[in-house]
Amino acid sequence: MRAILTVIGKDKVGIVAGISSELLNYNINIIDISQTIMEDFFTMVLMVDLSKCNQSFEVIKNGLVLKGHDLGLDVKIQREEIFNSMHTL
Repeated sequence: MRAILTVIGKDKVGIVAGISSELLNYNINIIDISQTIMEDFFTMVLMVDLSKCNQSFEVIKNGLVLKGHDLGLDVKIQREEIFNSMHTL
């Protein structure tokens, strides 16, 4: 299963490291990543592979939200099929 992960917040040191280390904890692979800084705001969108993940989607989602909270970020994850359904006309 693949998922789309979004990260938004004030730019600061350690965002990529913090999120990627959390993904490592769940054995989640980053397939693709896009990031930019718009003025003082950091934005990152990742496509991730959960096929070798060692936890349920809800556990992962909660863990990423908590990590985001610790870093002062808004972190959201959606299953790819849900994301595609929401963005298909």
